[in-house]
Amino acid sequence: MSEYQYYDFRAIDKPLSDIEMKELRGISSRAEITPVSFINVYNYGDLQARPRNLMQHYFDAHVYLSNFGTATLMLRLPKDAVDEQALQAFAVEDYLDVEPVGDYWLLTWSLAESENYEDYEDEDGGSWMARLVPLREELLRGDLRSLYIGWLQAVTVEDGDAEREPMALTDLGKLTAAQHALAEFLAVDQDLLAGAGIGSRVESSDERMVAALDVWLEELPREEIRQYMHQMLTGQGAQAERTLKRSFTAWRSQANPQDQTATCRTVEELWQQAEQAKAVRLARKAEAQRKTAAAQKKTMEALLTHVAKNSTTFWKKAHEEAERTCASGYDSACEVLVNLRDAYELQGNSDTFRQEFKKFMAGHSRRKAFTNRLEKAGLL
Repeated sequence: MSEYQYYDFRAIDKPLSDIEMKELRGISSRAEITPVSFINVYNYGDLQARPRNLMQHYFDAHVYLSNFGTATLMLRLPKDAVDEQALQAFAVEDYLDVEPVGDYWLLTWSLAESENYEDYEDEDGGSWMARLVPLREELLRGDLRSLYIGWLQAVTVEDGDAEREPMALTDLGKLTAAQHALAEFLAVDQDLLAGAGIGSRVESSDERMVAALDVWLEELPREEIRQYMHQMLTGQGAQAERTLKRSFTAWRSQANPQDQTATCRTVEELWQQAEQAKAVRLARKAEAQRKTAAAQKKTMEALLTHVAKNSTTFWKKAHEEAERTCASGYDSACEVLVNLRDAYELQGNSDTFRQEFKKFMAGHSRRKAFTNRLEKAGLL
């Protein structure tokens, strides 16, 4: 198996300057470099720089994967845009690392080694970047479920029945497309992921949420409102929205204090829910297979009914195909004969088929290659 390594770095908040692009060219003469990206594929050799350093100075997102089954996602977030306590709560060494780099937090999700090497062999790494990069905006808007998935990967690998969830998050049962992609990227157990969603609280979206939002807006100081309006009118609308959502979430937590530790599930409970999810998944799979088999049976019965009604035509076709005296002709003739046999059986006329088949073989019994095929098909 040849080596395959894919490095993809993206600048999101601001494009690279000409000077920065020149500096990056000094690192790699063969990389694809644009004002917003640095991409390199290696079939031998390696990147002559540490991804951490490139993220610190140039980029906001990084995806790495290799056909040895290793994969990494890095995201750089402004320190003032995310809560340090929440980040650190989900951090697990070797799985989800949280590190300060200047004015940013550097988050690193790591898959040390996957058992399914073929999933990463000659993989189109660019597709992974497109699927995973929305996680950054989700985090900036206060959605911590990608952190939970990083923690859940550690549970998948290391287990540990006594440990509890770092935080009781809502809506784990309806993840975004990017969050599902992250779980796939990190090889998180699919039943464990589904099980985590079974007992997860659902974020309120009814009249109570609207009422709480109205109360909060009434309490906002005029100067703070002016600041948000200024941001929106000067091209910083996304930043204003992020800040508003985090502020509202914090206000709701203070207005409705809960003992998060009490509502957090143990890993043992999560695995129990994973078993429930597995049972549901297998039942759905069995039902899907049953429906597929029923549809295939219906289609086959329709075909055999047609063959039975036009048996003379199909006996003639079998003769013509066998008379071609070639492999494709013998294969085709054998297929027609199998359908004729099954059609006669479906009509309860197996004896008639045997009589007709005996007449048919009178002209073809000496063709060894043909009779071998008939034996394998159970016709002789």
